[in-house]
Amino acid sequence: MNISSLIVHAAEGAEHGGNVMLHTFPAALIAAVVFFALAMVTLSYRNVANRHAAKAEKFAAENGQHPHGNGH
Repeated sequence: MNISSLIVHAAEGAEHGGNVMLHTFPAALIAAVVFFALAMVTLSYRNVANRHAAKAEKFAAENGQHPHGNGH
């Protein structure tokens, strides 16, 4: 098969394909829901380090550490 016959065959198949958007919409909807769920998981971890800042500073003061060190 050469390239021109492949193009003709693909064009003939596209004519009888129907509404492509209707066939691909469920996959797009599923992908959107999955990405939204992952975004919600990501957003749930915002400001985690600062949620217990007072507790961390108290622990650091009791143990002779600097409350705001270099992050290690």
